[in-house]
Amino acid sequence: MLDELKEEAIVNKVGGRFKLSTLIQKRMVALNTGAKPQVDPRGLDRMAIVIQEILQEKIFLDASGEVATKNQTIMANLPGAYPGMPGATPPQPGATARPASDE
Repeated sequence: MLDELKEEAIVNKVGGRFKLSTLIQKRMVALNTGAKPQVDPRGLDRMAIVIQEILQEKIFLDASGEVATKNQTIMANLPGAYPGMPGATPPQPGATARPASDE
C-alpha cells in the first residue's frame, strides 16, 4: 500500500507531493467523520481506500484546495456538510457570510 506513495505516477496524477499530502490528509478526515468510500472498501484500511480513490481518479483537489470528485455526492456523505443537515452548525442571527481572511 505505501509502495504506491513512492511511485512518481501518483505524485504526478495529483500535481506534486504537497498536493498529494494535502489530498490524503483531507480525505482521511472526511472518511473519519463519516464520508463513504468511493471504492470498494472490503479488506482495505482507510489509507489504502484513499490511495485507491486517487489512483482510480475518484477524488482530486479542486482549484480552492478542497477534496472534489467527479461524483459530487461525496459532500453529501459528510455530516453537517450543508446547512439544515443534521450536524450542521446553525447560522447565528444577524450573521452574514464573510470570505475567509488570509490572516
